[in-house]
Amino acid sequence: MSAQPPVRARILDAAALLFYTEGIRAVSADRIIAAAGTTKVTFYRHFRTKEDLVVAYLRAQSERIRAAAGNLDPDPCTGLLELATAMGEETCVPGFRGCPFINAAAEFPDAGSPVRTVVREHRNWLHAQVRGRLEQLGALNPDTLADQLLMLRDGAMVHGYVADPAGVTDALISGGRAILEHALS
Repeated sequence: MSAQPPVRARILDAAALLFYTEGIRAVSADRIIAAAGTTKVTFYRHFRTKEDLVVAYLRAQSERIRAAAGNLDPDPCTGLLELATAMGEETCVPGFRGCPFINAAAEFPDAGSPVRTVVREHRNWLHAQVRGRLEQLGALNPDTLADQLLMLRDGAMVHGYVADPAGVTDALISGGRAILEHALS
Protein backbone atom coordinates (compact mmCIF):
# COMPACT_ATOMS: atom_id res chain seq x y z
CA MET A 1 0.00 0.00 0.00
CA SER A 2 1.50 3.35 -1.04
CA ALA A 3 1.56 6.32 1.29
CA GLN A 4 -0.76 9.25 0.64
CA PRO A 5 0.87 12.45 -0.58
CA PRO A 6 1.42 15.13 2.06
CA VAL A 7 -1.76 17.00 2.99
CA ARG A 8 -0.69 20.29 1.36
CA ALA A 9 -0.16 18.45 -1.94
CA ARG A 10 -3.55 16.72 -1.59
CA ILE A 11 -5.24 20.06 -1.02
CA LEU A 12 -3.48 21.61 -4.02
CA ASP A 13 -4.29 18.62 -6.24
CA ALA A 14 -7.96 18.69 -5.25
CA ALA A 15 -8.14 22.46 -5.74
CA ALA A 16 -6.41 22.27 -9.13
CA LEU A 17 -8.90 19.73 -10.43
CA LEU A 18 -11.96 21.51 -9.05
CA PHE A 19 -10.82 25.04 -9.95
CA TYR A 20 -10.01 24.03 -13.50
CA THR A 21 -13.13 21.95 -14.17
CA GLU A 22 -15.72 24.05 -12.33
CA GLY A 23 -14.24 27.53 -11.90
CA ILE A 24 -12.49 29.07 -8.94
CA ARG A 25 -15.38 31.07 -7.47
CA ALA A 26 -17.80 28.16 -7.96
CA VAL A 27 -15.80 25.85 -5.69
CA SER A 28 -16.05 26.28 -1.93
CA ALA A 29 -13.29 25.61 0.54
CA ASP A 30 -15.54 22.91 2.04
CA ARG A 31 -15.61 21.05 -1.31
CA ILE A 32 -11.82 21.18 -1.54
CA ILE A 33 -11.46 20.03 2.07
CA ALA A 34 -13.74 17.06 1.41
CA ALA A 35 -12.00 16.17 -1.85
CA ALA A 36 -8.58 16.35 -0.17
CA GLY A 37 -9.74 14.20 2.76
CA THR A 38 -8.65 16.69 5.39
CA THR A 39 -10.15 18.98 8.01
CA LYS A 40 -10.87 22.70 8.06
CA VAL A 41 -8.23 23.23 10.72
CA THR A 42 -5.59 21.48 8.60
CA PHE A 43 -6.72 23.27 5.45
CA TYR A 44 -6.45 26.69 7.07
CA ARG A 45 -3.11 25.78 8.62
CA HIS A 46 -1.74 25.43 5.06
CA PHE A 47 -3.79 28.17 3.36
CA ARG A 48 -5.04 31.09 5.46
CA THR A 49 -7.58 32.05 2.80
CA LYS A 50 -9.05 30.60 -0.36
CA GLU A 51 -7.21 33.35 -2.26
CA ASP A 52 -3.92 32.02 -0.82
CA LEU A 53 -4.87 28.62 -2.22
CA VAL A 54 -5.67 30.12 -5.64
CA VAL A 55 -2.25 31.82 -5.68
CA ALA A 56 -0.55 28.51 -4.80
CA TYR A 57 -2.58 26.72 -7.51
CA LEU A 58 -1.53 29.23 -10.17
CA ARG A 59 2.10 29.16 -9.06
CA ALA A 60 2.06 25.37 -9.38
CA GLN A 61 0.59 25.67 -12.89
CA SER A 62 3.29 28.18 -13.81
CA GLU A 63 6.05 25.94 -12.46
CA ARG A 64 4.69 23.02 -14.52
CA ILE A 65 4.67 25.11 -17.70
CA ARG A 66 8.13 26.54 -17.01
CA ALA A 67 9.53 23.05 -16.51
CA ALA A 68 8.06 21.92 -19.84
CA ALA A 69 9.45 25.03 -21.57
CA GLY A 70 12.90 24.05 -20.33
CA ASN A 71 12.74 21.13 -22.77
CA LEU A 72 12.17 23.28 -25.86
CA ASP A 73 14.80 23.21 -28.58
CA PRO A 74 17.28 26.06 -28.08
CA ASP A 75 17.02 27.00 -31.78
CA PRO A 76 14.69 30.02 -31.69
CA CYS A 77 12.59 29.01 -34.69
CA THR A 78 12.29 25.36 -33.71
CA GLY A 79 11.56 26.29 -30.09
CA LEU A 80 8.75 28.66 -31.11
CA LEU A 81 7.27 25.96 -33.33
CA GLU A 82 7.44 23.44 -30.48
CA LEU A 83 5.80 25.94 -28.13
CA ALA A 84 2.96 26.64 -30.58
CA THR A 85 2.48 22.92 -31.22
CA ALA A 86 2.31 22.15 -27.48
CA MET A 87 -0.19 24.96 -26.89
CA GLY A 88 -2.34 23.92 -29.82
CA GLU A 89 -2.32 20.26 -28.82
CA GLU A 90 -3.28 21.21 -25.26
CA THR A 91 -6.61 22.48 -26.59
CA CYS A 92 -7.39 19.00 -27.91
CA VAL A 93 -6.94 17.21 -24.60
CA PRO A 94 -10.22 15.84 -23.19
CA GLY A 95 -11.52 18.11 -20.47
CA PHE A 96 -9.71 21.19 -21.79
CA ARG A 97 -11.33 24.27 -20.28
CA GLY A 98 -9.03 27.02 -21.46
CA CYS A 99 -5.94 28.63 -20.01
CA PRO A 100 -5.99 28.56 -16.19
CA PHE A 101 -4.41 32.03 -16.11
CA ILE A 102 -6.97 33.59 -18.46
CA ASN A 103 -9.72 31.86 -16.47
CA ALA A 104 -8.36 33.16 -13.15
CA ALA A 105 -7.96 36.69 -14.52
CA ALA A 106 -11.61 36.64 -15.60
CA GLU A 107 -12.71 35.60 -12.11
CA PHE A 108 -10.49 38.11 -10.28
CA PRO A 109 -11.00 41.46 -12.02
CA ASP A 110 -9.16 43.54 -9.39
CA ALA A 111 -5.76 44.24 -10.96
CA GLY A 112 -4.26 44.62 -7.48
CA SER A 113 -5.30 41.21 -6.17
CA PRO A 114 -2.59 38.63 -5.40
CA VAL A 115 -4.22 36.32 -7.96
CA ARG A 116 -3.81 38.90 -10.73
CA THR A 117 -0.21 39.44 -9.59
CA VAL A 118 0.56 35.74 -10.21
CA VAL A 119 -1.24 35.86 -13.56
CA ARG A 120 0.82 38.92 -14.54
CA GLU A 121 4.08 37.28 -13.41
CA HIS A 122 3.36 34.18 -15.48
CA ARG A 123 2.37 36.16 -18.55
CA ASN A 124 5.47 38.35 -18.21
CA TRP A 125 7.59 35.20 -18.07
CA LEU A 126 5.86 33.75 -21.14
CA HIS A 127 6.24 37.04 -23.01
CA ALA A 128 9.95 37.12 -22.13
CA GLN A 129 10.39 33.57 -23.44
CA VAL A 130 8.83 34.45 -26.78
CA ARG A 131 10.54 37.85 -26.98
CA GLY A 132 13.95 36.28 -26.31
CA ARG A 133 13.55 33.87 -29.22
CA LEU A 134 12.36 36.68 -31.46
CA GLU A 135 15.43 38.72 -30.54
CA GLN A 136 17.57 35.73 -31.53
CA LEU A 137 15.80 35.74 -34.89
CA GLY A 138 16.67 39.43 -35.36
CA ALA A 139 13.15 40.84 -35.04
CA LEU A 140 13.13 44.64 -35.14
CA ASN A 141 10.37 45.05 -32.55
CA PRO A 142 10.39 41.85 -30.51
CA ASP A 143 8.06 43.18 -27.77
CA THR A 144 5.27 44.04 -30.20
CA LEU A 145 5.80 40.83 -32.12
CA ALA A 146 5.70 38.79 -28.89
CA ASP A 147 2.44 40.56 -27.97
CA GLN A 148 0.96 39.59 -31.34
CA LEU A 149 1.99 35.95 -31.01
CA LEU A 150 0.64 35.76 -27.45
CA MET A 151 -2.66 37.27 -28.55
CA LEU A 152 -2.84 34.57 -31.19
CA ARG A 153 -2.08 31.98 -28.51
CA ASP A 154 -4.75 33.42 -26.20
CA GLY A 155 -7.28 33.25 -29.02
CA ALA A 156 -6.32 29.62 -29.68
CA MET A 157 -6.82 28.79 -25.99
CA VAL A 158 -10.29 30.35 -25.96
CA HIS A 159 -11.22 28.85 -29.34
CA GLY A 160 -10.11 25.41 -28.19
CA TYR A 161 -12.53 25.66 -25.29
CA VAL A 162 -15.59 27.30 -26.84
CA ALA A 163 -15.43 25.77 -30.33
CA ASP A 164 -14.29 22.57 -31.99
CA PRO A 165 -10.58 22.25 -31.14
CA ALA A 166 -9.83 20.33 -34.34
CA GLY A 167 -7.42 22.35 -36.39
CA VAL A 168 -6.38 24.69 -33.58
CA THR A 169 -2.75 23.55 -33.73
CA ASP A 170 -2.51 24.04 -37.49
CA ALA A 171 -4.27 27.42 -37.31
CA LEU A 172 -2.03 28.59 -34.47
CA ILE A 173 1.11 27.56 -36.33
CA SER A 174 0.05 29.02 -39.68
CA GLY A 175 -1.08 32.27 -38.03
CA GLY A 176 2.20 32.51 -36.14
CA ARG A 177 4.17 31.85 -39.30
CA ALA A 178 2.27 34.58 -41.14
CA ILE A 179 3.02 37.08 -38.38
CA LEU A 180 6.69 36.08 -38.30
CA GLU A 181 7.10 36.10 -42.08
CA HIS A 182 5.60 39.57 -42.29
CA ALA A 183 7.69 40.91 -39.40
CA LEU A 184 10.96 39.32 -40.42
CA SER A 185 10.79 40.04 -44.16
